[in-house]
Amino acid sequence: MNLSDFDFDLPEGLIATRPARPRSSARLLVAEGAGPEITDSVVSEITRFLRPGDRLVLNDTRVIPARLSGLRHRSGAQGESAARIEVTLLEPGADGTWSALVKPLKKLREGEEVVFSDALSARLVAREAGEARLAFNLKGEDFDAALAEAGAMPLPPYIAARRPADERDREDYQTIWARHSGAVAAPTASLHFDEGVMAALAAHGVETTHVTLHVGAGTFLPVKVEDVTTHRMHSEWGVVSAQAAEEIAATRAAGGRIIPVGTTALRLIETAARATGEIAPWEGDTDIFIYPGFRFNVTDALMTNFHLPKSTLMMLVSALMGQKQIRNIYSHAVEERYRFFSYGDASLLVPDPRAAGDRDQETRRDPRGRAGPTSGDAR
Repeated sequence: MNLSDFDFDLPEGLIATRPARPRSSARLLVAEGAGPEITDSVVSEITRFLRPGDRLVLNDTRVIPARLSGLRHRSGAQGESAARIEVTLLEPGADGTWSALVKPLKKLREGEEVVFSDALSARLVAREAGEARLAFNLKGEDFDAALAEAGAMPLPPYIAARRPADERDREDYQTIWARHSGAVAAPTASLHFDEGVMAALAAHGVETTHVTLHVGAGTFLPVKVEDVTTHRMHSEWGVVSAQAAEEIAATRAAGGRIIPVGTTALRLIETAARATGEIAPWEGDTDIFIYPGFRFNVTDALMTNFHLPKSTLMMLVSALMGQKQIRNIYSHAVEERYRFFSYGDASLLVPDPRAAGDRDQETRRDPRGRAGPTSGDAR
């Protein structure tokens, strides 16, 4: 399975740098089954394509303003000098320090301090495989407050290269149900939901369940190997509570569909079901890699945005729908000028369960009729 199998031509003008407003006015491409039929709609009309008793699984992680810009001061024989240091926080450590990307890291020595604001500063305590380990002067709620004041939202590289983050992004790049701080990238399919859509879903009999996966900066890392099955995924922390597992299991038992909103929610619930094939409470770090041939134990459909060529997320949607069908869907999206990536439009992908054995990779069926690879799951 080659990296080039997941490539496609994307016109530069289709990359969105701002979201649709209102959120639910974003376009929605709906692909159901293995046939060529595709419906063009909008997110505000999503209840047309859902059934009473379906359950949406929502990632309630909260994006932190993880981008910081500060000054490193140094005294020398020729007086005091200063260097601008850019920091992107990645993940907190158990000891209270943070792993971070620092540019330029070579201008910062261990023990030196970077000042981001009157309230917030950090000291470099170690270098680890090209990343920095930073100790901040504040912790807990004091750190959160100072970070909110000094930090900027960590927009994806393809947006940040076109414009800096601003105050609009503090609202735009956060879901309306964000609760648990820790992500440095948004679960972007969820950005399309507003209070009006949530009320319509409830009235239609569609239920929701919250899970948490703290999306990391590794989600933007490119795949660098030609044989994609040898790619190693980044790790992200997540939790499926006992209540969430019970709700999902009850919906499945009642014949409802489980529809994660976003690939982060999908990866998490499939991680929680890997041990037995059934959803169960789970907490920890997941590096699950989903590519064609993967056996989906929980997911019946997926709402997601349109992804980068040759990305692991293209491999995930290809695993769900089949590579041929995804090529058709993306060709349609380009032709109809859907907006791509984090601030772009959405798709609702509903595979035909009867066609699971006809997907691009050789598969077998388990007792529930779901497909899986013949020679080992993803890592």
